[in-house]
Amino acid sequence: MKFLILMLLPAVIFCSEITKINIEGMIDNGLVPYVERAIGEAETSGSKYIIVEINTFGGRVDAATKLKDLIIDTDISTIAFINKRAISAGSLIALSCDSIFMAEGSSIGATTVVDGEGKKQSEKAQSYMRGEMGSTAERTGKNKLIAQAMVDEDIEIENIVEKGKLLTLTSEEALNYKIADKIVKNESEIYSILGLSKNDSFTVKISKSEKIVRFLTHPIVSSLLITLAFLGLVFEVKTPGWGVGGTVGILSLLLFFGSHYIVDLANHLELIILLVSFVLIVLEIFVIPGFGIAGILGLLGLLTSLFFVMVGENAYLEDYVEAGNILSSALLISIAGGYFMIKYIPSMKLFSSFVVLKENPHGSAISNQDEYLSLLNLEGVTTTDLRPSGKVSIKKRYYDAISEGNFIDSNTKIRVIKVEGNKIVVEKLA
Repeated sequence: MKFLILMLLPAVIFCSEITKINIEGMIDNGLVPYVERAIGEAETSGSKYIIVEINTFGGRVDAATKLKDLIIDTDISTIAFINKRAISAGSLIALSCDSIFMAEGSSIGATTVVDGEGKKQSEKAQSYMRGEMGSTAERTGKNKLIAQAMVDEDIEIENIVEKGKLLTLTSEEALNYKIADKIVKNESEIYSILGLSKNDSFTVKISKSEKIVRFLTHPIVSSLLITLAFLGLVFEVKTPGWGVGGTVGILSLLLFFGSHYIVDLANHLELIILLVSFVLIVLEIFVIPGFGIAGILGLLGLLTSLFFVMVGENAYLEDYVEAGNILSSALLISIAGGYFMIKYIPSMKLFSSFVVLKENPHGSAISNQDEYLSLLNLEGVTTTDLRPSGKVSIKKRYYDAISEGNFIDSNTKIRVIKVEGNKIVVEKLA
């Protein structure tokens, strides 16, 4: 299903001896659908070889593991072509191929697991990566200890690496230690070794839809989407009617969860939690204005689903801490931004064009600015709790309003003390 989502246009299958896949830049989960599709096309077209061209400084461990599994699972002979470097997660992908061809002056290694700030992660994370590198090397006939020395600086191999040094190999060293099978000048030389030519190859390019998914799942973009979602929903809960805040918030959540679902970072349980949370937040906005138990539960559910999507698979303590930090920062920015918008934006003339106001119970829309201004100094009664926003009745008509200062209970007499654009500010009568 997720594979079909990406196939927005019919795939054209070319019959070729060689299918080429490009893995360049950061290793992230956005690459997984592309590589899965490319291998599928190679199998369908009857290719004899898959060349995986690698040039990367690394990336996410879970993404690299998924890519490794896809490569190992195919029955087609796979060749890793390291044209510049296969560092960190790139080393695992290279080792998963049946053969490794390295360009002159290229390198492979330095596979220690680090966090987003480049700090070394826990021994548990290193142990997992050591195991992955070792087992993958064994599977493809490479030296297990050399592969593990790329992860663990405590591994000492005589005449290769001393204790305390992390192993990174040049193309010549990789060939000498039987990590690499060949050193080539360029891609054309690989074709010659296989007895084929470039005309016998077809490069599967990443599609526009896959580029969009990869962009949306980038950590920086994901953090921005979360912040926009919180900011939009906070603004929507605290302002009358439905407007641009709620629209931006929902679109941001859809983009975040949709893109992460495609790359298998969001599962059905997290989507169910999201749906329930969304229902609770909608109830808080339209049925029980203010910010009560429904809003709190909705926010907690939203945070929970976002948290587990960001953590991903094979998570370690550092991953949980990083996800918590991102969510906390996004929430704080949203609260501060929401306060600013609620305080200043409603007084701007442009605000009314971004808000769709509700109709009153008598059927006529409450949108006339003069009518709002006429409410100044009038008295009424709250029909819901104001926390600080809610509903009030003035002269038998219902309005959305915001209290000044403290919360005001339902069925409490109030007076309108300020009208700013479409924002009605009230105070409790003594």
